[in-house]
Amino acid sequence: MRQIQVVMRTSVKRLGVAAWFTLAIGTSVFSQTDSTTTIKMGVLPGLQFSVVRFTVKPGDQVKLLLDNTDDMSHNLLIVKPGTREKVVALANNLGEAGPAAGYIPETRDVLWAIPVTAPEESRTLVFKAPNEEGVYPYVCTYPGHGTMMFGAMYVSVSGEMPQLAEDLNIPESRRDGKTDESAGHLGHANEKPVMLHPYTPVPPYHYRVFIAGASPAAIAVALPHNVSYCWDAGTSTLRFAWMGGFLDNADLWKGKGDAESKIVGEVFFRSKIDFPIQIGNKAPVRIAYKGYRMKDRYLEFHYQVDGTDVYELIRETTDGKGIERNFRIPDAPTRVTFRSSPYEGVMYIASKGVWKHHVLQLTANEARAFTLTLTKTEKQ
Repeated sequence: MRQIQVVMRTSVKRLGVAAWFTLAIGTSVFSQTDSTTTIKMGVLPGLQFSVVRFTVKPGDQVKLLLDNTDDMSHNLLIVKPGTREKVVALANNLGEAGPAAGYIPETRDVLWAIPVTAPEESRTLVFKAPNEEGVYPYVCTYPGHGTMMFGAMYVSVSGEMPQLAEDLNIPESRRDGKTDESAGHLGHANEKPVMLHPYTPVPPYHYRVFIAGASPAAIAVALPHNVSYCWDAGTSTLRFAWMGGFLDNADLWKGKGDAESKIVGEVFFRSKIDFPIQIGNKAPVRIAYKGYRMKDRYLEFHYQVDGTDVYELIRETTDGKGIERNFRIPDAPTRVTFRSSPYEGVMYIASKGVWKHHVLQLTANEARAFTLTLTKTEKQ
């Protein structure tokens, strides 16, 4: 990451949401002198930067003023073109090291960064714009923020940008030129804690969270039909699943970086097996998490069991009464077994294989692609 100058001012006078919005559009958020281009950046409800895009010329001196008028902490990273999602994923993978690192991953894709800025604080970032033209994203990588809180710095000699409605480099919700002042944002002053999210997302979506019953590498996923689950990247296992809500992230969004999210709803599945998959006759020795990729907005997890690749994609059942665990083990060298427990609160149905005493036995060919459907039992 390039060296930059960061200046912090504390105890900034708090502006109300409406007051800040009026200030942002009623006065200039962009100014330019012969030597420096200045960008005044605030924070709006719903995890939004007040300035969603701006343009500078190659090699310009830029002064970015981040005024955190929010009730939660934020940072701001400027990254190389096309790397925003990658950098967000790296920040999410920091786990326990996240708070100490300011949720800024060590990668050359991060060009400049403003560290975590607490409510009522202000920081100034001074840097020289890249000489190469392009679209350079900026993003907040604080936990749960990176998928929605971002914008674009256009580096261009002409200063031209696409029509706002057609700009795919900014959040879809900002392409109409408006900001959602009424978006639910749990943790704001004078706001009742009734919303579970800083805006109303459409499932499936996910957060990297601290949550009881999982390692610091937990990923919470909200599915359609109000079904949710917790995947533990630290152990490459599905920890539990629940119905009736998602998460209460109040403490996390207030800026408590090590706060635990709370489940909203009823847990209907909780794993009682350390690790369920066995390849061949020996218990697994080495489990290695390899990340995930998006498939139609669903997460497909990739991990290895003693060197054999396993892929798992979890969806809701069509009736919303459970989940489907879709497995692929394309290079299974021998038979595969999947262990379950009668005390997990669900009924298992397998698309392939044979059950024997709560253990699913699959041939190598069957293991290449199979599905386990987990539905809530009436009596747990």
